Amino acid sequence: MRDVLVVDDDFMVAEIHRRFVERVPGFRSVGVARTGAEALDRAATLAPDLLLLDVHLPDMTGLEVLQRLRSGGDRVGVIMITAARELDTVAGALDGGAADYLMKPFEFEQFEGKLQAFAARADALTAATGADQSLIDTLFGSAAQRTDQLPKGLGVETGRLVLDALRTAGEVSAAECAELIGISRVSARRYLEHYLGAGAVELRLQYGAGRPERRYRAVR
Repeated sequence: MRDVLVVDDDFMVAEIHRRFVERVPGFRSVGVARTGAEALDRAATLAPDLLLLDVHLPDMTGLEVLQRLRSGGDRVGVIMITAARELDTVAGALDGGAADYLMKPFEFEQFEGKLQAFAARADALTAATGADQSLIDTLFGSAAQRTDQLPKGLGVETGRLVLDALRTAGEVSAAECAELIGISRVSARRYLEHYLGAGAVELRLQYGAGRPERRYRAVR
């Protein structure tokens, strides 16, 4: 099991993330922190394998938390989970050694994909006796490697049909994708949300009457 510390100042959001963690096989939540100082303290005492770290905290930014962890020699895995979309924030997360970056709001499938990708990289590094290109692609998260790592219940061949349909159509809703390749709308959405979390697909919300429509396109 991989121990996860959730860091978010919003009580309800933190609880949702904690429950999401418990739904992903191989991961368990060991605590919640709501400030940067609390995150640093709990990281030191609990020694988690992974921090789910918000950027906007009341006493310091998540990037400052990340910097202090690294300057103190703590190599804990960090996935930034935040509404922050500024490029300098994304660059700061990369420079600080964050393993991944997930923008709010998101679906459980995207969240699960990020944790599974983290686990795959950690497992690959632990099991390796030397480096080859396949290992490098796994560790550095190449798009080709991520899109083949599907959650339980999703098939690689159907996944490729989904991606091919996206590339051909340019942009689709889950219903349109389902019709193109002959699967259910629910299944199509599961694939699309997985690829969205893996970074192979982009999302655009189309607003109209009622709830916005989620429309997907392949990353070029």
